Amino acid sequence: MNYLLQPKKYQHLISDAGSKAIMEKTIHFFESLGKTRLTDDFHKKVWYKNFVEFVGKEQIFAKLLTPKAYANGDPDCRWDTARNAEYSELLAFYGSGYWYCFQVSILGLGPIWMSPNETAKKKAAALLKKGGIFAFGLSERSKGADIYSTETALTPASDGTWTANGEKYYIGNGNEAQMVSTFGKVKDGTDDYVFFVTDYLNKAYELKKNVISHQQYVSNFALHDYPITEDDILSRGSHAWDCALNTVNIGKFNIGPCSIGMAEHSFYEAITHASNRMLYGRRVTDMPHVRRNFMEAWLRLMGMKLYQRRATDYFRNAAKDDRRYMLYNPTSKMKVTLQAEEVINLLWDVIAAKGFEKDTYFFTATSEVRGPSKLEGTVHVNVQLIRKFMKNYFFNPKAYDPMAPDFSDKDDLFIFDQGPTGGLGKVAFHDYLPTFKKFADLPNINCFMKQIGHFKEMLEKAGPDKAQDMDSSFSLPLGEMFSVVVYGQLILEQCELSKIDQDIVNQMFDFMIRDFSRFALQIYGMPNTKKEQQDYCTKIMLIAAQGDAAQYDRVWETYVAALDGEYAMNE
Repeated sequence: MNYLLQPKKYQHLISDAGSKAIMEKTIHFFESLGKTRLTDDFHKKVWYKNFVEFVGKEQIFAKLLTPKAYANGDPDCRWDTARNAEYSELLAFYGSGYWYCFQVSILGLGPIWMSPNETAKKKAAALLKKGGIFAFGLSERSKGADIYSTETALTPASDGTWTANGEKYYIGNGNEAQMVSTFGKVKDGTDDYVFFVTDYLNKAYELKKNVISHQQYVSNFALHDYPITEDDILSRGSHAWDCALNTVNIGKFNIGPCSIGMAEHSFYEAITHASNRMLYGRRVTDMPHVRRNFMEAWLRLMGMKLYQRRATDYFRNAAKDDRRYMLYNPTSKMKVTLQAEEVINLLWDVIAAKGFEKDTYFFTATSEVRGPSKLEGTVHVNVQLIRKFMKNYFFNPKAYDPMAPDFSDKDDLFIFDQGPTGGLGKVAFHDYLPTFKKFADLPNINCFMKQIGHFKEMLEKAGPDKAQDMDSSFSLPLGEMFSVVVYGQLILEQCELSKIDQDIVNQMFDFMIRDFSRFALQIYGMPNTKKEQQDYCTKIMLIAAQGDAAQYDRVWETYVAALDGEYAMNE
C-alpha cells in the first residue's frame, strides 16, 4: 500500500463529486503542463498567469474559499479545512509557488469573512467567481511582524470618508489582487487598529516591486492618499487586531500540507533514481546507510501526514469551549515544516549531485523547502507559543467526547469567529496517556512513554526557574521536547483511526525517541541548567529505541522499496 500522494492513482480524501473534480482537473492541468515546462518556468521566474487563469476558468478558488452563505446556491462551495489542506498538498506537490497563490488568497479572505461588512463579503464572492485572487496587507518593511507599530494610516476627510497612506512589504499576490485586506491605524485621535480593502487597479495604489527573486510575486506596494469609504472598512479596534491574529491562525494551518507535498514528490524522484543506480558493483539502495536514509525519510514523512490529518479534525471542530487547535496548529506549523527539511536532507545525502540538476523537481524543492518554517511566525515564535499550553497539557486534563474524523461538507465557520486572541492559559486538553497506552505493547512506544514520564517529572520537580523561563536558549529546547510529545500523541490517534500497520508505528517511534533525546542533550549542555535538571535529561537520553531487524526489513520491502518507479511526472 502506498500512503503517499500519487497523482496518477489519486486517492481522494474528500469523496463528493465536486471535490473530486477539483483535484482531478488540477492534476490534469499540471500533468499536461509537464515537468519540463514546470521546471523551466521555475528557473525563469515566470509569474504563473496560466495557473491563475486555470483556477479562474474552473472556479476552483471560488469553490474552495466561498462559504455556502455567499455561494448563490453552488453546492460545491464551502470553506472546508480538510479539503483546503488536501488541495494545498496537491499544489505544493507540483510547486510551492502555486500553493503560495492559494495560501495568500486564504489570508486575504480571512479579514473579509470575519468582517460584519456584507458589501465587502458579496464583492469577495463575486470576485472569486470571476477568478480573482486575494492578498493580505499586514507586514511593513521596517516593522516586519511587529504589527503593534504599523505605520499605515487612515486619515478622516470632511465628507465622512478617509484617505489611506502607507507602505506594505512581503505581500503575496499584491500585483493582481483586487481586494487586499490592508491593516493600519485610524488617525482620528483613537489610534484604533483597522482593516480596510484596497485594489491594485486604483491609481493611488503604487505597485513598487517584487521583493523576492521568484516566480511568486511578493509585493511592495504603497498607498498615496488612497480613497476609502465605509464600504471598504472591514473591522476596527480590538476586532481588527483579533482578525489579524486569527487570520494568521487559519493560514498557519495551511503551511504543513505545503511541506508534505514538496517532500512527497522529492521522495519519488529520489527513490527511483537511487534504486536504479549501481555503484561499486552494488545497487545503491542495498547499501545500509542509503537504506537507512530512505527508511527514516519515509517514516518522518508518514509522521507528517498522520499528524496533519488528525490535527485537521480538531481544527474543523474547534469551538469556544474547545480550543485545542491553538496547540495543535503551531505544532503543525513548526514540526511538520521542519520535518520536511529533514526529509529533504536525508534524501539529498543519498542522491547527491542529482539534487542539483535543473530539470528535476527535487532541485526546486531544495530551493523552497526551508521557506514554510519561516512563514506565519518563525519556529522560535511558534515554540514559545506552544510552551504556553504545557502546564494544562500535562497536569490539568479535561474530559472531552472522542473527536471523530470529520470529512463532512460543512463550512468551518468558527475559524471566522474565533473571538479574542488571549486566554491561552485556560485552554484545556484531553489526557494524552490513554492514547499512548493503547500502543504500549510496541517496544518503541513503551520507551517513548518512559521518556515522557521523566520529562513530566522534571517539569513537576525541577521545572525552569524564572530566569531559565525567560532565557530562550533554555526555553526553546524545552518547548521542542514538549512538541515531540504532542506530535506523537496525534500521530498515534491517527494511526488508530487509519489502522496503520503496527510495524510502521513501532519503526516511526525510533526517530521520535532519538529526537526527544537530542533536545534533552541541548538542555543538558546549557550553562544555566541545574544539576537536578541534568539528571532528568540523562535519564531521558539513556533510553534507546529498540531495534528489530526483521521488522525493519518488512517495512522497507513492503512500503519503501516498493516506491521505486511508482510515480514520475509527465515530461
